[in-house]
Amino acid sequence: MSDNINTSIEPFAKKDGGLVALDVHAIRKDFPILQTKVYGKPLVYFDNAATSQKPKAVIDRIVHYYENENANIHRGIYHLSEMASEAYEGARNIVQKNINAASRGEIIFVRGATEGINLVASSWGRAHLHPGDEVLISGMEHHANIIPWQIICEEKGAVLKVIPVTADGELDLEAFQKLITEKTKFVSVVYVSNSIGTINSVKSIIEKAHAFRIPVLVDGCQAAPHIAIDVQELDCDFLVFSGHKIFAPTGIGVLYGKEKYLEAMPPYQTGGDMIQAVSFVKTTFKEIPYKFEAGTPDISGAIGLGTAMEYISGIGRTMIHDYEQKLLSYATEKIRQIEGLKIIGTAREKIPVISFTVAGAHPLDIGTLLDFEGIAIRTGNHCTQPLLAGFGVSATCRASLAFYNTIEEIDFFAESLDKVIKKIRS
Repeated sequence: MSDNINTSIEPFAKKDGGLVALDVHAIRKDFPILQTKVYGKPLVYFDNAATSQKPKAVIDRIVHYYENENANIHRGIYHLSEMASEAYEGARNIVQKNINAASRGEIIFVRGATEGINLVASSWGRAHLHPGDEVLISGMEHHANIIPWQIICEEKGAVLKVIPVTADGELDLEAFQKLITEKTKFVSVVYVSNSIGTINSVKSIIEKAHAFRIPVLVDGCQAAPHIAIDVQELDCDFLVFSGHKIFAPTGIGVLYGKEKYLEAMPPYQTGGDMIQAVSFVKTTFKEIPYKFEAGTPDISGAIGLGTAMEYISGIGRTMIHDYEQKLLSYATEKIRQIEGLKIIGTAREKIPVISFTVAGAHPLDIGTLLDFEGIAIRTGNHCTQPLLAGFGVSATCRASLAFYNTIEEIDFFAESLDKVIKKIRS
C-alpha cells in the first residue's frame, strides 16, 4: 500500500484510572464530517443505524484507488488491472478474516444486505421451496428481510410464518420452537433490530433450526458495526451486512454463505466475470465466489470496505462495545427523565439505538426542530412497519449512536429534546 495513503490509527486508547479506555476525542479527528456545522451549530450525528460516517482512512483509500489503480479487475494483463485485482481480492481476504469464514470463496461481494437477501431468496428459494413448505422470519425484520421471502413464497406456493415479539421487544423463542415443523425449510432472522436495538439470541435460533436440519440466514447489518461476528462460532448458513453501516462506502455489502449451499445454488444474475465459457448451446459458470458476482463490481467500494474493517479492528472491538454500552446507558437515563417520553423496545441486550415517542408531539416535528439545533436523528417507521404496529405506533424518533459520539453530545441532545418538546406543546 502506498506511503501516501493515510490509513494510520491514532492512539485511540488512553488510561482511565489505570484501565485502557476509548479516546473518543482522538477518534473524532479522523472523521472529517464531524467538524461540520448545521445552521451554525456543531453537527450531532445520531442516525448511525441508517448510515455511518466514514473515517479519513477509508476516504483516502478510495481516492488513492481512483488516482492510481483504477482499472477493471481479473481480466486485464496490464499493471493497473493487476493492482486493482489484488486490492479487490485483498478486501475479500480482510472480510473473511474479520468474520472468520472458513474460506474466501464463502465471501460474496454484493451491493448491500438487501441484494444479499434477495440473492438467497431467489437462488436458494427457487431451487428448494415447494408448495406447502414454510419459511420462518421474525416480527422484528427490516422490510428487506420480509418482502423477498413474501415474493418467493407466493411464487412457489410456500407459506411465510412469523416469530412473535414480546412487549419488551424480544423474540419469543418458545413460540419459535413451536413454529418449527417438518414443513419448515428456511429461517431468516435479524441479529440486531435496526429500529429498537434488540440483540437477538441468534446462536440459540440457529441451534434450534439446525436440530431440524433447517438452514438459517442472519441479517447482520446492525450487528456488524457493534458486535464481533464469528460465522463459524454462530454456525449460521448465510449472513449479510452492508458496508455503509460499518464506516465503509455505500453500494457495497457482503453475503457470506457456507460452501455447500453456495456451490449448490444457481447464479442469481449473469454476465461478465462470472462466466467460464459461452456458446449458443450452453454456458458454464465459474466457481464461488465469482459465480455470484456478475458484471463489473463496485471495486472501490470493496476496497473501502476492507479498509473500514481494518480500521475498526485497529481500534478494538471490545473497547468499542464497552464504550457504546456506556453511551446507551447514559442516553437512556437522560431521556427517560423527559415528561411524556416513552421508549419503544426495552430488551435486556441492546446496541446503542433508542426509539421513542413523546405524548403530544409528532416524531416528524421533533426531528425537524432538532435539526435546527444541528442534531440528526431519524423519524418514521424505519422500514419496520409491522414491528412498530405491534407496539401500537406508526412512527418513532430514533437516536442511534456510534463510538465517535460523546457524553457531551448526549447532554446537548437531551436538553434540546426537552426544549423542542416544550415548544411543540406550547
